[in-house]
Amino acid sequence: MHRGRLLPALAALTLLAACGSNATPAKPGEPDKVKVGVIPIVDVAPIYLGKAQGFFSKRNIDLTTEQAQGGAAIVPGVVSGQYQFGFSNIVSLLVAGQQKVPIKVVANGVNSTGDAAKDFGQLIVKDPAIKTAKDLEGKTVATNTVKNIVDTTVKEIVRKAGGDPAKVSFVELAFPDMGAALDAGRVQGMFVVEPFLAPALAKGGRALGSYADVDPKLCVAAYFTSSQLIAQNPDLVKRFTDAMQESLAYADGHPDAVRQAVTTYTQIKADAAGAMTLPKWASTVDTASVAKMNQLLATNGVLSAPVDTSKLLP
Repeated sequence: MHRGRLLPALAALTLLAACGSNATPAKPGEPDKVKVGVIPIVDVAPIYLGKAQGFFSKRNIDLTTEQAQGGAAIVPGVVSGQYQFGFSNIVSLLVAGQQKVPIKVVANGVNSTGDAAKDFGQLIVKDPAIKTAKDLEGKTVATNTVKNIVDTTVKEIVRKAGGDPAKVSFVELAFPDMGAALDAGRVQGMFVVEPFLAPALAKGGRALGSYADVDPKLCVAAYFTSSQLIAQNPDLVKRFTDAMQESLAYADGHPDAVRQAVTTYTQIKADAAGAMTLPKWASTVDTASVAKMNQLLATNGVLSAPVDTSKLLP
């Protein structure tokens, strides 16, 4: 649900680029029709707020969003032209970059709050015997997907606590299912994000770390497009990027509007939205934090070597 699985057969996506017609040119006097692939989570609130505030329409963009389960659907959708732009976690985008999938980040998506004790994604335990992340050695932690941003973050939290990440086992569970598994003792830890984090803490969960442990300004996800669309219509890409930057700034400065917006495109109720820890929405991509994640992925064996991000990042 949260950010998408690593993309199987990413290299094959390069073949789709020749088939995709990424955008139909607008008729004179009509706005450009743009479809964006998103995930129904709090992270994408800015694009919904930006549409409501008219940030896209004033730039001659007729914006629609289409919800997908994750990056596994969104990345090939962008490459093939099903979407003109998409939202995905930075790890999936780095893996795509290693496989030379023809995409490029055009706008920031979402960031850590910078406060390890109050972040929108945290490593949670309940066993009183587990006092630090080092104590997770020999134990099992729930992650939404393996070899992606969540388990990479957990491994860094364990490493910083003096533990050996290789001694921690991971099991894949959807975020909504993690709490029950922790309560039943089937896992001894879970890295969970909002809106599931607040209820976990309310039920006695304790946080041992968060996205901020990787980097206080960690770029967790970003908006991207295909290299083909950039070549075909660079003006549209610039207008979309400008609209997203304004949307990100608006969301970051209007938390109440974010909480209300989330109830319109997810199943999150108002009371749950009110209890959420909101992420940071920076207007630009924090390239230094991407570089740190890039190196971590190579250290952990997710990437064979750090990716050359010159063609991937703005």
